[in-house]
Amino acid sequence: MADSLHAAATQHLPSFITAPGDTDMLMVVMSIVLLISVVMFGILFLRLHTLPERMAHKGHKIQFEIVAVLGLIALFTHMHIFWIAGLLLALIDIPDFGNSLNRIAGSAEKIAGINPGEGDNLDGTESDIAQPKESTTTRGPHGTKPGDGTAATKPVPARRKELGHA
Repeated sequence: MADSLHAAATQHLPSFITAPGDTDMLMVVMSIVLLISVVMFGILFLRLHTLPERMAHKGHKIQFEIVAVLGLIALFTHMHIFWIAGLLLALIDIPDFGNSLNRIAGSAEKIAGINPGEGDNLDGTESDIAQPKESTTTRGPHGTKPGDGTAATKPVPARRKELGHA
């Protein structure tokens, strides 16, 4: 490199200055550092952005889906209020009302003489009226199970849906 120096140039050049035609190692190292830092920043941004979804993943399915939609809206609109709303929704534990409501509906269907889970399929036709199923257990002479001490009861037929309220 000393052969190609200009006469007015100093003799003590820094080590990162290369001769013409040689590989600039500082530029190669800095481009690798820049590429790695951009990728790491992107990973950090996306991990932080999906934080509410990862927190809501342990909760209920509907809560997870709402948080995921809020995260997508925040990602594509760049409005951070949606991300904050998703984070707050992920932090709140929503009580499970569905289980107790399903139990109430099942009890009401049982009282009406409908098999549990079949009440939502009724459309008012005669074939939809639940027929009492015979039990596979052995019955005594009066319709009681042996040893249970209960008297036989008549099954209550299900009523047809009222179509006048629609």
